[in-house]
Amino acid sequence: MNCLFLYHPTSGKGKVAKKIGYIRKTLLAHFESVDIVATESGEDMTLHARSGAEKYDVILFSGGDGTFNRVLQGIGEKDVRLGYIPGGTTNDVARSLGIPRSVRGALKVILKGHEARLDVMRLNGGRYAMYIAAAGAFTRATYTTKPSTKKKFGILAYAFEVIRKELRLRVFPLKVTCGEQTLKTHSVLILTMNGRSVAGMFVNKHGSMADGQMELAVIRQKERPGFFARMGAYVSLVALFLFRGKVRRRHIATMRGDRFLIETAEDVVWDLDGEEGMRGDIEIELLPGRMRLFVPEKKKI
Repeated sequence: MNCLFLYHPTSGKGKVAKKIGYIRKTLLAHFESVDIVATESGEDMTLHARSGAEKYDVILFSGGDGTFNRVLQGIGEKDVRLGYIPGGTTNDVARSLGIPRSVRGALKVILKGHEARLDVMRLNGGRYAMYIAAAGAFTRATYTTKPSTKKKFGILAYAFEVIRKELRLRVFPLKVTCGEQTLKTHSVLILTMNGRSVAGMFVNKHGSMADGQMELAVIRQKERPGFFARMGAYVSLVALFLFRGKVRRRHIATMRGDRFLIETAEDVVWDLDGEEGMRGDIEIELLPGRMRLFVPEKKKI
């Protein structure tokens, strides 16, 4: 089998770049041929993944959740085996799947060859997301935080970005349709999740990347909230992320399904796996078992 390994030299504080000799030696002991490419940008990662899906039996890559999304855009719905070495700030995909964050541990998972068929989210028929499509409170911080700040402060960099730019919560209209169910409300945050971990925490504790279902959560808000309503929204957001989704039922609405039509304001920006996505209305459908990824055995996925 032939193998392509993609990595960005600066991701994960350069930990993968420092171990590239070890990675090459380890992979050559397992694969007939190994090509290693240091990518220059997210767009470069997508292009190499797209071309590699036509030439290689296995594509391995390293980076954070944004890198995972970039590779996903490249391979689309092609049937190619993938392996992942986490190298980001929160590594939500790896957390959900139980993939070790060390280079050595992740390589062991890859070389054992236990493969899972994972669900993938497709948005508006063209873009893809692995574990999250979100809009509203704090979501912009995942793609506006400078890489240098993330390198220096780790996950705390996102908190600094939120304090600097996003403490005033915007209220936006929502209409969500899932089969026969319809939800019409105003909100400060909507999460559509495929997996358990969000922002480095197990927010969606019953989620799975291989059950054919997505979980949707909406933090409700009044259209014109007063002081106490605004404070209630902050409390709900803290409870959602720090106490694993334990939010008062009147403040949160939830749904479960394999397709959501979400109608909202034209300027609402969507966050897809930590990358800036489209604006306004979206349709999210789940593609069951679309991705082939090496994962640890006997781990909940």
